[in-house]
Amino acid sequence: MRNIEFHNREKEIKEIRAILDSRPTLITFIYGPINSGKTELIGRMIEELPVEYVVFYINLRTKFLASYDEFIESLFEMEMESEETKRKRKETLAELVSSVTKVAGIPITREFLDYVFKDKKPKNAFSYIIKLFEEVKNAGKQPVLILDELQKIGDMKVNGPLIYELFNFFIDLTKEKHLAHVFVATSDSLFIEQIHSEAMLQGRCRYLLVDDFDHETTASFLEKYGFTDEERAIAWKYCGGKPVCLLELVNAKINRKDVEKEAKKFLRIRTSQILSIFDEISLGKVEYPENALIQEFKNFEKEETIRYDRVNKEKLFLVGRNVFFIDPTQRIIKPQSRLNLLAVREVMKDA
Repeated sequence: MRNIEFHNREKEIKEIRAILDSRPTLITFIYGPINSGKTELIGRMIEELPVEYVVFYINLRTKFLASYDEFIESLFEMEMESEETKRKRKETLAELVSSVTKVAGIPITREFLDYVFKDKKPKNAFSYIIKLFEEVKNAGKQPVLILDELQKIGDMKVNGPLIYELFNFFIDLTKEKHLAHVFVATSDSLFIEQIHSEAMLQGRCRYLLVDDFDHETTASFLEKYGFTDEERAIAWKYCGGKPVCLLELVNAKINRKDVEKEAKKFLRIRTSQILSIFDEISLGKVEYPENALIQEFKNFEKEETIRYDRVNKEKLFLVGRNVFFIDPTQRIIKPQSRLNLLAVREVMKDA
């Protein structure tokens, strides 16, 4: 399967570059529906940054995080040592920074790692990162810290919830010390909903939405792969601007499959997956009133997006199951994708 090309994220890139061109003052939360292209946007941004920016990118999606130690380990990249470098160890942060350009993870040596884990206190890790970033600054460069899928730390605790320790650290890096730009990316809109209501972050963060493509961008993308007007209309009807769904249809087109037939197959699968939620309720695996969930679905029989005053447990449940996407900055709820919207409507036909 070919990789989907990076396509027309000029608006988001412009916003990010404007942030990077200014002094660090706020934490930036990058959020959006699942599979809307957030990680790819971040990757492209890293590739295109000038050499004066040093990016420390940590993607927690692939990390197994069951303890504080595992989370801290996930932040760092152990400095690989040859026999020669073992004899000539990098003993100072300045020496460690001297070889850094753009990296995945925060570089560290065994000696510094021992310090970080001493006493099992977050402040050890944070003080090391601050000192490292100060050395990056002293070298005439700008540190940028990016954590992808931060919600994975969940309810992890160390002297209280770890997330609050992290937020205070991010505030220190940005608003207090103006030392580093901090970006936090997530596909978990429940996480964003919790963050948005967090008093300690008010006035200390901004939100950048990376949504699915609009109609014009979708049509432009599909045109490059030889989609006819009719096929583009079918793709928009079933996939909307969801990049991952559009890629599936592009591959179907390349392999000379019928685009509409493939799109309908996607809808049948997603409808079946949503119906399985009601199976779980019937079997007692999930304790939610079926009628209440049906009522939530009814909101989308004619509407694609609804506004809300308050969230209820049914809405949150369906957001958690990746049926709905919640945007607390606009106080709206919508299906995670066009395919989800159609699947919900299919379910309601027999409700």
